Amino acid sequence: MRKIRIFEHISLDGVIQHENDDDFAYGGWTTPYRTPAGLEAVVEAYGTSFDLLLGRRTYDAWADFWPKAGNSPIANGLNAATKHVATHRPDSLKWGPAKDLGADIIENIRYVKSTDGPDLIVCGSSTLTSVLLGQGLVDEVVLIVYPVLLGQGKRFFSDSVEPRELAFVSSKATSTGVLMNTYRHVGPLQKT
Repeated sequence: MRKIRIFEHISLDGVIQHENDDDFAYGGWTTPYRTPAGLEAVVEAYGTSFDLLLGRRTYDAWADFWPKAGNSPIANGLNAATKHVATHRPDSLKWGPAKDLGADIIENIRYVKSTDGPDLIVCGSSTLTSVLLGQGLVDEVVLIVYPVLLGQGKRFFSDSVEPRELAFVSSKATSTGVLMNTYRHVGPLQKT
């Protein structure tokens, strides 16, 4: 059985949005904090072999960037990974290898998770992330936390999903104050 591992670059106030959309003025906010050591930690955390589980918007953004990114461990890993994509337009999945998750996304994710293969990495994909956590399908959450407060933008976790409990596994820090915190998903938050 594969593990589902969420990786999110996140501000202290929970924003995961990075792109320069018309309605978001802070695209590129992670750039000043990036270091070679931070990239190395992310590459190590992904592992040598993994597949991707992506929402359509993240898939499209990455399909425009990573195939042209050149030769690097992160680009090579992402380009080689099988991309399992939640989409209504499966015939337009050009960045491969890619597989459509079909009409019953949750059931198909359960199936993919039950098969043999590398771990499934989820990045971005804020809608999919909340659904996966809500369904109890996530094994691990890696939050790459930046020392900024953005005040607006897409959040990591939807207000409509019940609270979840995570157990701390490890933390690494970079020289620019970025923390890479790893948590194991426990389940619904227990009321005391």
